[in-house]
Amino acid sequence: MSFANPLPWWALGFVLAAAAAVSWLAYSRWTLSPVRRAALVLLRFVTLTALVVFLMRPVARSGEADGKDAVVPILVDISRSMSIEDAGRGVRRIDRARQILTDQLAPTLGSRFTVEILGFGESLAPVAPPQLSASARRSDLATALSMLRDRYRNRAVAGIVLLSDGGDTSGAAERAADGLPPIFAFGVGATVPGTDREILSVTAAEQVLDGSRVDLAVSAVAHGQERSPIELRLLENGRPIDVRRVQPAADGVPIREVFQVTPGKSAPTVYTATIPTAPGELVPENNSRSVLVQPPSRTRRVLLVEGAPGFEHSFLKRAWATDPGLEIDSVVRKGKNEQGADTFYIQAGRGRAETLTGGYPANREALFAYDALVLGNVEAHHLTRPQLEATRAFVGQRGAGLLVLGARSFLRQGLGDSVLEEVLPLDLIDRGSGVVPAASSGSSASGGEGATLRGTNRVTLTADGESHPIMQLAPTLEDTRKRWDALPALAATATLGAPRAGASVLAVTSGAGGTARPLVAVQRFGEGRAMVFTGEASWRWRMMMPATDRAYDTFWKQAVRWLAIAASDPIQITTPHAAVPGDPLPIKVFARDAAFEPQANVTVNVHVTSPDGKSQSIEAVPDEASEGPGHYVATVTPAAGGILKVSADARRGSTPLGSSSTSVLVGGVDTEMADPRLNQQLLQRLAATSGGQMLSEAQIDALPAILKGSVPTALMTRRDLWHTGWSFAAILGLLAAEWILRRRWGLR
Repeated sequence: MSFANPLPWWALGFVLAAAAAVSWLAYSRWTLSPVRRAALVLLRFVTLTALVVFLMRPVARSGEADGKDAVVPILVDISRSMSIEDAGRGVRRIDRARQILTDQLAPTLGSRFTVEILGFGESLAPVAPPQLSASARRSDLATALSMLRDRYRNRAVAGIVLLSDGGDTSGAAERAADGLPPIFAFGVGATVPGTDREILSVTAAEQVLDGSRVDLAVSAVAHGQERSPIELRLLENGRPIDVRRVQPAADGVPIREVFQVTPGKSAPTVYTATIPTAPGELVPENNSRSVLVQPPSRTRRVLLVEGAPGFEHSFLKRAWATDPGLEIDSVVRKGKNEQGADTFYIQAGRGRAETLTGGYPANREALFAYDALVLGNVEAHHLTRPQLEATRAFVGQRGAGLLVLGARSFLRQGLGDSVLEEVLPLDLIDRGSGVVPAASSGSSASGGEGATLRGTNRVTLTADGESHPIMQLAPTLEDTRKRWDALPALAATATLGAPRAGASVLAVTSGAGGTARPLVAVQRFGEGRAMVFTGEASWRWRMMMPATDRAYDTFWKQAVRWLAIAASDPIQITTPHAAVPGDPLPIKVFARDAAFEPQANVTVNVHVTSPDGKSQSIEAVPDEASEGPGHYVATVTPAAGGILKVSADARRGSTPLGSSSTSVLVGGVDTEMADPRLNQQLLQRLAATSGGQMLSEAQIDALPAILKGSVPTALMTRRDLWHTGWSFAAILGLLAAEWILRRRWGLR
């Protein structure tokens, strides 16, 4: 026996105690013998207890019900990938699924269970076998399983049968399958596709300078072509700009090729990688993929703090001043006045100089107004602990960049043992560990692995440095190496420790005994980035080279741009990487104030302009439940492919908090047709997560017996023990007995 409406033990104890108290109080004021009082109290208590038990609905399970009472939903994938003709001799997957359903599954299961056929793609809905068609835009298996859970919440499900090719554009099907009745999956399609060529991915590196080159990595694969070369074509805004023929190592082995492109300065640029369609190709829809490269964003604000006047300060400011994408404020510590206080030479924009009169931003808001901070020859005692803590938050929480350079910055322990120690990419205390192994010293001028360093205080790129945007001085790697080789030696280098875990050493130089020491090192810290330059007098690269050589300017511009480019605005917009026409597109907005504190209970408006020029405004709703305070979300449904322009602004009442904008590429990839092979691994994981199994067509006859094992737990005849004449008679009898005794003993 069990209860349909059970009470927790503590609640049941409270109810019984209350019933006992009520029963006792009902007869406590009457003059009765102890035996009579006990009898009446007991009858009243038993009556109240019986009422409580009956309200909890006692039920009993006995015997196995007719299997027809158990439901077996059959889910059939009706997405576009099911139209692929690889289910045997040119048969489409959807046609093969229909054949399995009508000829085998429905007759076998229909005599034992209640079978319901449901089609899923973008959602889940009942469908008749003749109407099955592979027309849904995507395979949202996670949504289908969630809808299935709700649909059969109060019904007994013996098991779920799934007919699919394993495609899942949601990426969350396994989580949705957890807790469902057992799933029995049947795969439809070929694990090894016929003739097919596919662009697997197109990724773009960051653009750190206007007009600078950007690495565009393209991955592709060919099946059924043996080792025929793959022709990769690259288009810029629909215009062909490059063609390469790449020989794969073997059939089905992916290739990777890196293109170097120069995006436009004022508008987003769409780059598309394509492969010509081969005769008899299985899935031509996956032969192209596009990526959107955003233009260089707003002007980046940089604060340069110098601990003492020097040549480097003047050269750095001059180099950065020629970059229209940078706005430079500077503070130079000159010395002390007659009262012994530090004095500073300040150059800053209007409204910001007042916050720098003490040699450093006066508060968190003033510091967070910048996108990057450069500390040159700043000794540890120049900054107070609150300033150091604000600087750590500036990088880790604000997402800004920090550059530390100059010999005085590294005197003794420098910033070691401070809250900034972990922010920097090199160990500042154990300086004897700074030797870089030869294998990671990258290449010399000739490109040899682990080659001998070029000389004391000369620059040698590492393998990481050869591909990092900071170190690129020319369009090609060979020319970049030559440019670095031509630069004169630095005056000196500071000896620091080894790189931290996750840090990258981009360049090394020779130290005592010709050992390799880090010269340029970078790392990500929290939301931001940090860089250390251990060299001294890099201005020699400008003064000792011809006037036409711009290596010094290019390096330092790229360094500070790379540091500052990751810094977000107080109003931050986040959109999915892949957007599909006709699908909901969530636009997430993170609203913060000038100190980058999350702002709840503000008004956030999202403005969207579609490729055809039509605009709409949507008020975003709070998304605190899933993301936390300050997060908001708005959803739009783009009707067609192209570039979607998105902007957002936030305000508290009539006070604006800020705004931001970005662009989204809609339709850059056909996710439904990506990797068209039968995904057996996903189907197996779904089945295992739910307690089912993946079956073959030969096992269909055994499926009823397998499902029968789950029926007793889902379907046992449940009989309400309280919903009978006996329960009514018991209550009536107890009440009648109490009434009769009351009357006989003279009570009303």
